[in-house]
Amino acid sequence: MLRSRWFALVILCAATLMIILDGTIVTVALPVIQADLEFTPASLSWVMDSYLIAFGGLLLLSGRLGDLLGRKRMFLAGLAVFTLASLACGLAAGPGMLIAARFVQGIGGAMASSVTLGMIVRLYAQPGEQRRAIGAFSFVGAVGASAGLIIGGVLVQLASWHWIFFVNVPIGLLAGIAGWRLLAADQGIGLRAGADALGAVLVTAGIMLGVYAIVQRAAWWAGIVAAALLAAFVVRQATARTPLLPLRVFASRSVSGANLAQLFIIGAAMGFQVIVTLYMQRVLGFRPAAAGLGLFPVAAVIAAVSLGLSARLIGRLGASRVLISGLVLITAALALLTQIPAQADYATDLLPLLIVFGLGGGLTLPAVTTLGMAGATDADAGLVSGVFNTSQQVGGALGLALLTTLAAGRTGSSQTAEALTSGYHLAWATGAVLGAAAIAVAVIALRSPRRQHEDITRLADEEASRTSASGFLLNLDRGPGINVVSWRSIRAPARCPSGSWRRAPRCARTRSGTTSGPACSPSPAVPTATTAGTARPT
Repeated sequence: MLRSRWFALVILCAATLMIILDGTIVTVALPVIQADLEFTPASLSWVMDSYLIAFGGLLLLSGRLGDLLGRKRMFLAGLAVFTLASLACGLAAGPGMLIAARFVQGIGGAMASSVTLGMIVRLYAQPGEQRRAIGAFSFVGAVGASAGLIIGGVLVQLASWHWIFFVNVPIGLLAGIAGWRLLAADQGIGLRAGADALGAVLVTAGIMLGVYAIVQRAAWWAGIVAAALLAAFVVRQATARTPLLPLRVFASRSVSGANLAQLFIIGAAMGFQVIVTLYMQRVLGFRPAAAGLGLFPVAAVIAAVSLGLSARLIGRLGASRVLISGLVLITAALALLTQIPAQADYATDLLPLLIVFGLGGGLTLPAVTTLGMAGATDADAGLVSGVFNTSQQVGGALGLALLTTLAAGRTGSSQTAEALTSGYHLAWATGAVLGAAAIAVAVIALRSPRRQHEDITRLADEEASRTSASGFLLNLDRGPGINVVSWRSIRAPARCPSGSWRRAPRCARTRSGTTSGPACSPSPAVPTATTAGTARPT
C-alpha cells in the first residue's frame, strides 16, 4: 500500500513537471519559432498568451469537475489532451496551427494540474507523510520552472524548436499508462452536486478575459468585463442551489489567507525570475544558456529545503510560522537586489542573494501549499486545488506584467547597463512591496494554533447544537503542525459550558471523549452519522 502510494506520487509529480517545463521551455525558443514560422512581432506573443489564457481560465472549472466526475478521470483526460496537443504543436506548419494547438495544450494542462494537488492531499492523510509529499511537489515546481530555461536552450541548439513539444509525447504516454494502472479510482460526487452551467460560463469567461487583459495590456476593456463577470459569478454562487464553487471554501482563514498571500508572493517571484535572467543577459553579458545556469542555484536551494528541512520545520513550528519566515527571506532578498550595481560580480554580488531567495522559496512553497489545501475533503479536494492553482497563475501573470512594465518604463529608450539596472531596481523594489503585503496577509489572516483549536471546537459545538438524537464524537488529533478533525458515530461526550475544552477551568478531555472536572456538564445528544474528516494546519 505504501509503495503504491509513492508510485502514485511519482506519476503525479512527473506529469506536473512536464506541464511546468512546458510553461518555461517555450520562452527560449520564441526567436527561432518566429523566424521559422514567419510570425510577426505582434503575433508572436500569442504563442505564450493562448496557452496562459486557456490554462488560467479553466483551472477552477476543471478542479470542480474533477470532484464531480472523478479526479483520476479528469487527470488522465487532461494528460491525454496535453500530450496530443504537444504533438500537434511540434507538427505545426504555420502560426495559426501553433497558436490553436497551444490553446488546446493549455486546456489539457489545466485539466491535469487542477486536480493533482487535491489527489496528493487525499492520498496522504497522515500529517507527516502529507508534509513530505507536499515538499516533493514543491521541489518539482521549483526545478521545473528553472530547468525549462536550460533544457529549452539545449533542445533548440542541438535539435530544433519542434523537439521542445515532441519531448512531451513519450513522457505523457508513460505517465498516462502508469496512472491508469496505479492511481486509485474515484467516482466523484456526481454532476448534480455542483451542476451550475451558468456559474461555469461566468467564472471561465471572467478568468479568461482577466488573463487576456493582463497579457494584452492594451485590452483594458477586458479587465472591466472580467471584473463584472466575476462579480456576477460570486452573486450566482451565493444564491444557486448547487453552486459550482461553494463560498464556504473561503470561510477558512487558512485557505483564504494562504491563497491571498500566494497571489502576492508568486507575483513577486515570477517577476524576480524573469528580471534576474534579463539582468544577467543584458547587463552582465551572459549568454541565454549561461543565464539559465546562473539562476539554477535558486532551484537547487529550493529543492534541498523543500525536500528535507521544510517538512520537519512545519511539523515542529507549524505551517504559518514557516510561511512567514520564508516570506521574510524572499522579501529581504528582493530588497537587497535593489542595491546591486551594474558592474556586479556574479559570485560575490548576485549568488548570495539568489541563495537567500532560494531558502525563502524552499520554506514558503510547502508551507503555503499546506495551508492552501487545509480542510480539503473527498467532496471538494479538486475544487480547493483548482482555487489554489488559479491564484498561483493569476498572481504570477499579474506580477510579471507589473514588474516588467515598471522596469521598461524607467529604462525608456536607453539601453545602457546603468539605465537597465535602474529599471530592474524599480522592479525588485516593487517585488519587495508585494512580499511585504504577503507577510502582512500571513500575519493577520493565519491564526495561531490556539485560536485555530478554539475555532474548531466552536464549530463542532455549533454543529451539535443544530442537531438532535444520538450522535457524533469529535476527535481532535493534533499532529505536528496540523490539526485533523474527524467524526465517529457514538454517544455525544460531555461538554464544558465555556464552549472550549481548553479554556474551561479544571476540565480535562480524554482521548475516549469523556470529560472530568467540576466545570463539565453533559452536552445535548446529536444524530448518528459519519462525515469525512478535515485538516486544518496550524
